[in-house]
Amino acid sequence: MGQTAPGLISQHFMPAILEADILVRFFLYYSEVKNIKELRINEEIRAQEVRLVKEDSSQEVLQLTKALELAMQSGLDLVEISPNAKPPVCRVMDYGKYRFEQLKKEKEAKKNQKVIQMKEVKLRPNIEDHDFETKAKNAEKFLRDGDKVKVSIMFRGREITHPELGKLLCDRMAERLAEVAVPEKAARVEGRNMVTVFVPKNN
Repeated sequence: MGQTAPGLISQHFMPAILEADILVRFFLYYSEVKNIKELRINEEIRAQEVRLVKEDSSQEVLQLTKALELAMQSGLDLVEISPNAKPPVCRVMDYGKYRFEQLKKEKEAKKNQKVIQMKEVKLRPNIEDHDFETKAKNAEKFLRDGDKVKVSIMFRGREITHPELGKLLCDRMAERLAEVAVPEKAARVEGRNMVTVFVPKNN
């Protein structure tokens, strides 16, 4: 029995491989776009008549059957873009292309979205000046990066009976960061700590 050449085997299975690849790509695409706002299209539209917005922005109220016929003649979809209007507003468009463009816009918006984090800087009431400056520089860097900064003054033992020391330190930090930040919350005692939160000035 003769052997089949490797090249012939590859050619024989190539259509099946390509079909499987297309199915996988479609599944990945659909799993992403299914969260985009769903619009009724074509036979899914329930109204008997619709307001059709044409390419030149002119409008015409038509029976649904007539609007569907126009969409079919164009090789496109009839898309219900404003279902709560009376009658519902529709457009003739390539719905698959529309959803793909919406997906691209959502991805771009997420890419450009800055995720604001809460950073924390911890100080003791009797902190040395150079240590304070180091902490302040860290806080300033976080704020310039667009993040919020929580400043925590940690009391030990009987230090908690002198909250005014923590308040003075919070005021000192506010003055130090005045160029880049403003206090979001006034200093307050939480357990054995006094905390205040700063946000970037441009927020």
